[in-house]
Formats: sequence, C-alpha cells, structure tokens
Amino acid sequence: MVNLATAFEKERISAFRFDFAGNGESEGSFQYGNYRRETGDLRSVVQYFHGKEHTVIAIIGHSKGGNVVLLYASKYRDIHTVVNISGRFNLDRGIEGRLGRDFLQRIKQKGYIDVKNRRGKFEYRVTEESLMDRLTTEVRAGCLTIQGDCRVLTVHGSMDRIVPAVDAFEFSKSIANHELCIMEGADHDYTSHQDELGLVVVNFVKTNLHLHKDKSKLQQCRKLRGSRSRL
Repeated sequence: MVNLATAFEKERISAFRFDFAGNGESEGSFQYGNYRRETGDLRSVVQYFHGKEHTVIAIIGHSKGGNVVLLYASKYRDIHTVVNISGRFNLDRGIEGRLGRDFLQRIKQKGYIDVKNRRGKFEYRVTEESLMDRLTTEVRAGCLTIQGDCRVLTVHGSMDRIVPAVDAFEFSKSIANHELCIMEGADHDYTSHQDELGLVVVNFVKTNLHLHKDKSKLQQCRKLRGSRSRL
C-alpha cells in the first residue's frame, strides 16, 4: 500500500493510508472479523476529509480491506470509484488454516481461541463474538446492493495462495459495474508486481476522473508472457 500511495503521488493525487482500530499504530483492541466496525472506521475517515473540504475520489483496500471498501460502497453512496485488491468473497474459507480444526466446537466450549505463531508465541485472541461477525458478514448481499453508478475494479493475483483467485470471479458476478484484472504470476502481496499493480490501479482511478481517456493502459494486467490474465 505504501508503493501504491507513492504511485498516486507521482500523478499528483493525494493518498491517505490509515490503520483500523486495534491495528498497527491505532488505539483500541484488535478483533478478528470486525468488518462492520472497520467499515465504520472508513466512514469516519471519509467524513473527516469531507469536513476539511477535500474531495474523496476513490477508496482502495487490500485483502480484508478490499471487503471493507465494498461493504462501504454497499452502505453509503458518496464514493463512486472503489478498488478491491485481493479481497475474499467467501469468508467461511481460510478460517481453519488460521484457527485449526474443529474451531467452532472449541470456541463455543471456551468462548475464545488464542492464535499463536509457529514459535508458540501468542499473537491475538479470537472471541466467539468476533468469529460470528465474520461468519455472518454477507459479502454477496452487500455486493448486489452496490449501485450501478459506482465503478468497481477487482485486482487479484493468479498465484495468490492466501485468497484463491476464484473469489475474484465471484465478485465479478455480483457487482453490476465491475472490471476484473487477474494479474498473472502475482501473489497475495504482489511481491514482484508492485509497479504493475500501481499502474493498473492508478489508471483505473484516473479514467474515472476523465483525466486519462486512454483505457488501454489498464490492459497492462494482461501480462505479455501469459494468456490467463484478463481485464
């Protein structure tokens, strides 16, 4: 996200990055799930800049943040350009890999599960409430309510091992005004595709501002060396 913000700066477009409550340098307690609260955090940021007479032209989120920007667009109608980078469509996936087998039974017995790293060091606690927040977050229903005047770009790496690229196609089926870019060879963090990611996202935003009329540069995600990438 740092490199992406820099790509916008080079085009003389300001970008603001922030940590959700309980994450990074922000105050508050970390909660697993918490999509609704983070959508509220994003709302507070947007309203702050509106109060400062700034125009928020787009919201962009990566991974879980991709879900948050889509949920924002489904609830509010003040942002008309949204970029979802590697968001997860099926939120019931990926939990077992993080919490272990029989996680539902264990969390109901104890009320929480402590997540530890490979060295056995405590990282964070998952409560039953926060887990249920994730499992009851209706991604498809939210996507279906995003209005047609809101343009959405989904970017996903073909080699993403954390969130499968098939989720990107589910977003494409559920959002009315949607463009899809499968970036050939990219992993979940776009480790070797930072410049390409910046080019695709910045040009999508600029196109929607009518500052960049040539949409052909969005086709950069096709990757000349591969035929599976598509927009």
